[in-house]
Amino acid sequence: MNKEVIKYDPITPPSNTEFLDSIKILNEGMLAADPESSLKPFFLKNKIKIKKSVVDLEMFDNVYIVAIGKAADVMAKFVSKRVSFKQGVVVMPSSYTPVFSHKKIQFFHSGHPLPNTQSVRAASYLEKFVSNTQKNDFIVFLISGGGSALVSQPMGISLKEKILVNKELIHSGANINEISCVRKHISKIKGGKIVQKMNCAGISLVISDVIGDDLSSVSSGLTFADKTTFSQALKILKKYKIHNRIPKNIIRVLQNTGDSKFPETPKKPMIRNIVIANNYKCLLAMKNKAKKMNYTTGVVHSLNSDIQVTTKKIIKILESSKKQCLIFGGEPTVNVKGKGRGGRSQELVLRILQELNNDTHNRFIVSSIGTDGIDGNTKFAGAISSSTNISVSKKYLKNNDSFNYFKKIGGLIHTGPTHTNVNDIGLIIRQNL
Repeated sequence: MNKEVIKYDPITPPSNTEFLDSIKILNEGMLAADPESSLKPFFLKNKIKIKKSVVDLEMFDNVYIVAIGKAADVMAKFVSKRVSFKQGVVVMPSSYTPVFSHKKIQFFHSGHPLPNTQSVRAASYLEKFVSNTQKNDFIVFLISGGGSALVSQPMGISLKEKILVNKELIHSGANINEISCVRKHISKIKGGKIVQKMNCAGISLVISDVIGDDLSSVSSGLTFADKTTFSQALKILKKYKIHNRIPKNIIRVLQNTGDSKFPETPKKPMIRNIVIANNYKCLLAMKNKAKKMNYTTGVVHSLNSDIQVTTKKIIKILESSKKQCLIFGGEPTVNVKGKGRGGRSQELVLRILQELNNDTHNRFIVSSIGTDGIDGNTKFAGAISSSTNISVSKKYLKNNDSFNYFKKIGGLIHTGPTHTNVNDIGLIIRQNL
């Protein structure tokens, strides 16, 4: 990853130090999510180091690489240079340009955030790929966010029906763990089912895009065990009142009790899963950068509530802490009711600015980005703006149209696809007036 990841789109170029410092601190957070630097501590030549233990890959007949997610190509490129392997598979978003090619690796470019026919082809290939392994082989899984859409093998339903329920869940306000629960129970490979098809040992190195690092929800728990059930998945659809808006086939699958036709997800992990990067790692890197720049700094992590609740929590901590810099991270949920453009990060910045608008003693620089470089239905990662710029924002919030607000006043942040994803990161810098 380049050292300068973040580019911003101000109508008037900023001249104050705090604005420029915010960009530098955000950039430091992005660098902490870099897949290559995150993998490096775990690898020697043909060896994987996990704390005090070492997996000697030369002890196996054949080693395979399976990389799935937004960071798949970057992770596979790194590992392919440090491991002697027979074959590999990379499944990545179709909107990404691969960072490398390799004659031993089959690349799939699938749909995201919604699955497509290429997602089904990738899943079918992957299923056969792992099933053909032998007892003394070894698979190195490289998992990052996005796999839920990138590999899709619907169980008892059509791809069209799966896309429909995904859309409903994404717009319902359900959190990632709830969405993953449903996804796993309408899939032939999610929730650890793909690992059940292996005939060999393996390990999964994971860049987590789930708050709390619940591995059963990262890419719908492709390589991890799952504690949830069909009945829980059905309850989630009812909780968000979408069970009457989706095809009956989906309800039929979720009403089953785990028979041979629709098997329940495995409840015990079959291979070791290791988190190599997460949101908190980014927040700590940002905190250290801010301290070096002489800001008194606080950190708020694991923000995963409704975006309005999240906004109030951030404001409350900001007002009580009196820190010059408050760093925050997570993945708040948005119940989309309007028809505008924007994403979590852009809307969160706008909501925070609106709350701070009445403070006449301080000026605030507020910023937030999605670490994958894509915020909602825009090509931008997020936004940065000053509390002195805020005006007429309510109509934009009501229409979920934060993008057009920042397009008008400036402050959209652009990174392009970052080939990683560890949720959202942001900060507020206080400037006394």
